Amino acid sequence: MARTPESPTHTESRAQPGPSVLGCTTEVGRLRAVIMHRPGPELARLTTANDAEYLFARVPDPARARDEHDAFADALRARGVEVALLGDLLTEAIEHSGAARIQGISAAVGVRRLGPHLVDELSRHLRAMPAADLARVLTAGITFDELPDINVSTSSSLVRQMHRGDEFAIEPLPNLLYSRDSSFWVGARFAISSLARRARAREASLVDLIYAHHPRFLGARRAYESRVAPVEGGDVLLVAPGVVAVGVGERTTPAGAEALAQSLFADELAHTVLAIPIDRTGVFMHLGTMCTMVDAEKFLVHPVMAEGMSAFAVRADGAGGVSVSPARPFADAAAEAMGRDSITLIEPDLATGVADPGRWNDSSNTLAVEPGVVVSYRHNSDTNRRLRESGIEVIEIDGSELDAGRGGPRCMACPLARDEI
Repeated sequence: MARTPESPTHTESRAQPGPSVLGCTTEVGRLRAVIMHRPGPELARLTTANDAEYLFARVPDPARARDEHDAFADALRARGVEVALLGDLLTEAIEHSGAARIQGISAAVGVRRLGPHLVDELSRHLRAMPAADLARVLTAGITFDELPDINVSTSSSLVRQMHRGDEFAIEPLPNLLYSRDSSFWVGARFAISSLARRARAREASLVDLIYAHHPRFLGARRAYESRVAPVEGGDVLLVAPGVVAVGVGERTTPAGAEALAQSLFADELAHTVLAIPIDRTGVFMHLGTMCTMVDAEKFLVHPVMAEGMSAFAVRADGAGGVSVSPARPFADAAAEAMGRDSITLIEPDLATGVADPGRWNDSSNTLAVEPGVVVSYRHNSDTNRRLRESGIEVIEIDGSELDAGRGGPRCMACPLARDEI
């Protein structure tokens, strides 16, 4: 079969720390391990004709994006963080389990698009592929021109005759770069997201495959899973032990937030869920693009949202349902749920243009590596200055290509393990 473009091998410059005890109760406890996805050949599938369809603001330079991502991963490793790459985990899970191979193929090869005969033949071919090659196809996709020479001629397949050769038989997943969206951890349990957009729906199945079949996650238990009401990890903020904030807007629905709250209450993973409305203008796709935590009681909030940011406090009603308090200013609702007198909202200076809502610079999207220490894009210079003035240490990384898909450092790292505060 035709080969998809290979991504170059990245040689790590330092030894990785050993596996950490899995689990997270806050966004700012010392970070021990993350899942990240190094941009691969799937990014080269983007064109000016399809970038919007795949939710990118523009077509990134794949090589530069890889270099920026490598530097980001190395910056985390320099702080003692284990970086587990999603592509490696996927390959290892497929090598470890035949069920993982079948699960990945079944999610990628559908009768609705390919028809039964082509599905059968392509599935048979993929089942025989080496694990690394299969993992590449599952992430990078495959065009009709790249289909293998299997027992389906154009004369016996209307699907093959009527699709252009450059159309995708298996679609690529360029948004895998933003690994926080497809799963997240609450306490010692993981949750598989239900992703709202069609271009990202299959990401959850690959992450589910990894958690279900990779030896690293043997015995790990689920916190929540819904295939009906969308909840995306980028909308979930672990404010404090027992307190979870959920953005409700473009990607996570009210029904999804309520279902997540009920599940967390039933498993005694939270006592309060703060549901935060997000204006569905497309400016903020996730809570994480308008608000992130930078210390135990400090939040970086986009200035467009800071003044009107509110939250509904959702708690268990004692009978298997929930009770919902009226919306209040977020700062007040969060402080009460956290048992604090107050919290601090840090706002970048909108007048500089750095936080202009018309620009996808992700100035409010930072990743905490420990209390008071965050990773931020270098191009958000005024935001970084404002953070330092507020007593926050900022680790700057280049992200001119990484933010093409509208995501910042927090979006690109799914924490697997953090210390308690």
